[in-house]
Amino acid sequence: MAQAFAAMFEDRALQARLERLERELETGLTQLRRDFHRHPETMFDVERTAAKVAGQLRAYGLEVEEGVGKHFGKGVVGTLRGGRPGRTILLRADMDALPIREQNDVPYRSGVDGVMHACGHDAHMAMLLGAARVLSECRSELAGTIKFAFQPAEEGALEAEDGSMVSGGRDMIEAGLLDGVDLCFALHAWPELPFGTVGVHRAYAMAASTHFRVAFKGVSGHHGTPHLAVDALLMAAQFVTETKVAMASEIDPLEPGVLSFGTLRAGTALNAIAESSEITGSYRVFEEATVLRVRDAIERRAAAIAASFGGGCETRFRLGTALKNDGKAAELALAAGAAVFGAERAMPLEQPSLAGEDFALYLKQVPGAFAFLGSGTDSHRHPLHHPRFDIDERLLLKGAKLHVRFVLEASKRYNLA
Repeated sequence: MAQAFAAMFEDRALQARLERLERELETGLTQLRRDFHRHPETMFDVERTAAKVAGQLRAYGLEVEEGVGKHFGKGVVGTLRGGRPGRTILLRADMDALPIREQNDVPYRSGVDGVMHACGHDAHMAMLLGAARVLSECRSELAGTIKFAFQPAEEGALEAEDGSMVSGGRDMIEAGLLDGVDLCFALHAWPELPFGTVGVHRAYAMAASTHFRVAFKGVSGHHGTPHLAVDALLMAAQFVTETKVAMASEIDPLEPGVLSFGTLRAGTALNAIAESSEITGSYRVFEEATVLRVRDAIERRAAAIAASFGGGCETRFRLGTALKNDGKAAELALAAGAAVFGAERAMPLEQPSLAGEDFALYLKQVPGAFAFLGSGTDSHRHPLHHPRFDIDERLLLKGAKLHVRFVLEASKRYNLA
């Protein structure tokens, strides 16, 4: 393991420096990850996390920009300029945690009740900071520019002042994050793959995850005089059934797709007809045309149901984008994985996930790839978003190595022509 980074370069003095760094990183990355884990922050409310990231990047001698984002301004970008001209490569990590109460009994347990890093973003930040440390130590030997992007709000979106639903990726991209970028990469801890493996899709990796909210407006009334009221709760119940029918009848049965509801809120008293109701949920498909088709079906059914009851409705969507890797960048990512883990542990993946990722917005504009870093072990087997999700911290150094290798493989392999 001590030669893992060193083998990437021929200069012996540089090799010695990288061997020393690897020994230091094993402890340092664990400390960073645990600090992030103890202090989780959700969505765009990542002030402490962003400040910690920015401080680390400055300590490595990088140019740092804070407050990146057109609408919410919570992203952090570190820029490392190599010793000679070359491509601009962006590496991305996500910063936000989830509104989940942690059930792990560990020394680094979340100190914020009801909030935890249940999706590995604490590990992703530590991995990318480790890569920034390594690459900063050998900047004179690097070609081009490397941008380290730390993004808030990967787990969802908020309504901006202009009424649009904005995720962290969209917020940073609309502020110019991808201007001049030639290639981009990201990774995700993935308990469905064995520990110490990496999987990469050659095309579709994740679905377009669209979030929706439907609000029905009725007229409140007494249960004894239902004819004088308009039941918003009943409208919501019928909408749930009708929308499930729409998914079965309006989508090509050979195309993957799933729709699920997350919340239903209605009513204030057990003997009063609900004046209003609200349903939230998501649907996951792959083709852009199908994203729009399902949206239209939801809007039509909501409007028809509201009209049939004599009520009203309002719909709001954050349309998803499928995560689709660039073919050449996917091969580069597999080569990077083989260099770090061994050829037999770098696996092309065939079946995409129905989970969603707003790194899809990056890949829609810039060629790149998203890799799944195997984190599954007998003792760390809980799925993402589970209150007992955790990682084997040996994964941190592996992820840092993979980020470094993305950069080095891109420098020598990728032909932009």
